[in-house]
Amino acid sequence: MTFLNRVVLVFILILSLLLMVGSSAQESATMDELAHIPAGYGYVKYLDYRLNPEHPPLVKMLAGLPLLTLNPNFPIENEYWQSQVNGQWDIGRAFLYESGNDADQIIQLSRIGPMLLMLLLVLVVYLWSRELMGDWWALLPTLATALSPNFLAHGHYVTTDVGATLGIILSLYLFSKYLATPTKKNLIWAGVGFGIAQLMKFSAALLVAHFILVGLIIAFSRISKSGGHIGKQIFNVGTKYMGRVIVIFVIGAILIYPFYWIATLNYPPEKQLADTSHILEGFPAPPTPEGEICSPLRCLADITIWSADKPVIRPYAQYMLGLLMVMQRSAGGNTAYFFGTVDNKGSSLYFPAVYLLKESLSLLILIFLALIFSIYNTFKALIKRTPKLKEYLNTNLSEFVAISFVAIYIAYSIQSSLNIGFRHLMPIIPLIYMLSVGALKKYVHTDFYKKQLKIAFVIFMFVWFGASSIAAYPHYLPYFNELVGTDNGWQYVTDSNYDWGQDLKRLPAFVNEMNIDRIAIDYFGAGSPQYYLGEERVVNWYSAKGNPGESNIEWLALSVGFLQTSIGEKAPGFWMNPEDEYEWLKRPTQPDYVIGKSIFVYNLKSR
Repeated sequence: MTFLNRVVLVFILILSLLLMVGSSAQESATMDELAHIPAGYGYVKYLDYRLNPEHPPLVKMLAGLPLLTLNPNFPIENEYWQSQVNGQWDIGRAFLYESGNDADQIIQLSRIGPMLLMLLLVLVVYLWSRELMGDWWALLPTLATALSPNFLAHGHYVTTDVGATLGIILSLYLFSKYLATPTKKNLIWAGVGFGIAQLMKFSAALLVAHFILVGLIIAFSRISKSGGHIGKQIFNVGTKYMGRVIVIFVIGAILIYPFYWIATLNYPPEKQLADTSHILEGFPAPPTPEGEICSPLRCLADITIWSADKPVIRPYAQYMLGLLMVMQRSAGGNTAYFFGTVDNKGSSLYFPAVYLLKESLSLLILIFLALIFSIYNTFKALIKRTPKLKEYLNTNLSEFVAISFVAIYIAYSIQSSLNIGFRHLMPIIPLIYMLSVGALKKYVHTDFYKKQLKIAFVIFMFVWFGASSIAAYPHYLPYFNELVGTDNGWQYVTDSNYDWGQDLKRLPAFVNEMNIDRIAIDYFGAGSPQYYLGEERVVNWYSAKGNPGESNIEWLALSVGFLQTSIGEKAPGFWMNPEDEYEWLKRPTQPDYVIGKSIFVYNLKSR
């Protein structure tokens, strides 16, 4: 790695950090931060895991650590903490806006940890890419990750998405290093990487299936027709590789324990048991009568409940509770607006469409070019001869690890009914960048005389990408590429793709400029309109209350996510109360003003 290469890498990291910090300073808390911030502080200050058990602790603990320097007022005597089961949303509102704290200071300090994780992700992408394609070409997937509008958005929020991406990429990288060089040291590191991934987000559980699949494929490739009895070889080699994969899982499970142990140290066992029992009471069915055989998931839920107050194993019970809650949430789906329709069953087209609209157009072109080139080379190789699996794995092991995980994750995402945003695709995005740039490098070197022209084209596309990313500042969450434009993205999908409550801090300047005394607000997000505007100015509103103008309130501020869910066409079988559909609001998709990108403001007197 040359000095100039280091300088470029440091510049990329600094630029990414500055864009995140600048964007973060202008934004209010996003929806999930209302739960994650108090939960993280509860873990590190009170060593108590009663809040937000549906996500692993690591990201939230990193977010909570800087808050220890503030020693903010925390509503530990509040009934939401004392008696409510997982009262994360109520505690979040009380902690940030009702306890005499500086909410913005807490929000910005808690985002330091996630931003550092984002920078670590960029570094891991560079390290893996450098092994695949060399120092200079490795800078391209690194730049794509560091300046991706989607990563710049979620990289500065106290949520688990970038942390999950880091954990999964790191785990895959260390796993591929072990497969290439199967030493005890690399085996331990592969286990550590797997454990870190599990501490970031429960979607990392997909690594279990991936590692087993890859291990079996590699074991199969090692079988020799001339090496004796085939059945015996399959058993011996398969057992050898599966044994090593199991060791990785065991190391990961050991790593998980101390984090959950710390976070449950002061969580009263009787409270943990009561909370766990309440949450899992109906999952996936009520407990079976004594003596009856339960389903596998119900048995697992019962074991988790039984373990919840046991001194040594209750940290693992808390881990299993979170995993079961994620399964429960995924099965239940999520009400979402998608291409004019509101539904809660999900669509197999959701993630492909969201990816095509929110990925940078210049990168989409390069990824498509790389895909075409790779398919062409594959068919060309098949025509010339039949490639041997062993030969491919010997020379392209890391590539195979990445491609196979991308394939598994895409299959999982497409069938998922939990359609809540591009952020759920993020664990595979850096892998797509790495694989695409690797293919582009081969493409550039296929014709010596046109090499310089091809390099110039790739550079131009990345310059276009960088320019569009910087131009999108500071509105990274609602970013949509040139196919539709950021200002129009809300017409296609909302939720964390566009409106997560991030623009509330921008509303007071407008209210002051227009000398508005009272404004009705139907806001989706983690912010508090009363906190930023004052109690006397804000009237909390919703559609069923009717037209605010009839109550002498001339202004209405409406989150576009609520608007689209209200007025969008309802899918067959999905019903909404007509009173909640803003039928009285004239020209709802034509607001008089737009705050940031996600809050529509209407002057009701002029309508």
